Amino acid sequence: MGRILALDYGSKRTGIAITDELQLIASGLTTVATPELLDFLKKYFTSEKVELVLVGEPKQKDGTPSNIEDEIQKFLKKFSNVFPDLQVKRVDERYTSKMAFQTMIDSGLKKKQRQNKALVDEISATIILQEYLYNK
Repeated sequence: MGRILALDYGSKRTGIAITDELQLIASGLTTVATPELLDFLKKYFTSEKVELVLVGEPKQKDGTPSNIEDEIQKFLKKFSNVFPDLQVKRVDERYTSKMAFQTMIDSGLKKKQRQNKALVDEISATIILQEYLYNK
């Protein structure tokens, strides 16, 4: 069984989370500068077996697509050209950034640490992955 990888795609940074081989536990992996994302994934996929990639689907409160959706669609097109055999699913990511920030507060991180936007993105990707695992 391969791992499931989740992406919280952003125009500057992308948060990445991954499951264990049994697909039971979601853990934050890292945050990567978005222009370097495909290169990072190429390297990662050579060392780890990943069977599914989840990509956050940002929506407004009313359910309409967020402004970044056009960028995500361009990325998904490139991704499918580079990794044609890898399954991709979209997952609603509304409120994950707020949930990530609250998680940081609840875990006792100091204000300076909570300002780390890369950590927020990584935690958001983990929340996307946890929601998927919980609902599958």
